[in-house]
Amino acid sequence: MQVLVRDNNVDQALRVLKKKMQREGIFREMKQRKAYEKPSVRKAREKAEAVRRARKQARKTAIREGLIAAPKPKPRTGGPRRPGAPSFSQQPAAAPAATPAAAS
Repeated sequence: MQVLVRDNNVDQALRVLKKKMQREGIFREMKQRKAYEKPSVRKAREKAEAVRRARKQARKTAIREGLIAAPKPKPRTGGPRRPGAPSFSQQPAAAPAATPAAAS
C-alpha cells in the first residue's frame, strides 16, 4: 500500500492511509488475529458474512427494480462529526467588551 506525502503534509497522508486500510479491511483482520479463532467459529463467521452480503445485494437489486421502496434517508444534524470538533454552523463567541480602564 502506498500513500504520497504532498507538501510535507504528513497528517493528511496518515488520514489517507488510515482510510485506505479501513477500506481494505486491514484493521478488522488485525483485530481478528489478536486471538486464535477456532476453525468452526471461523467457518460460522464467514458463512454469516456471506449471508449478510447476499441479503444486502438482494435488497439493493430489489430497490433498483422497484420491488421494494428505498429506505428514507436519515435526517442530518448540524452538530459536529466528532467530539471536540468545531461546528461551522455555530456562531463564534463574542469578544468581551473592552473597559475604558483597560484601554489606557
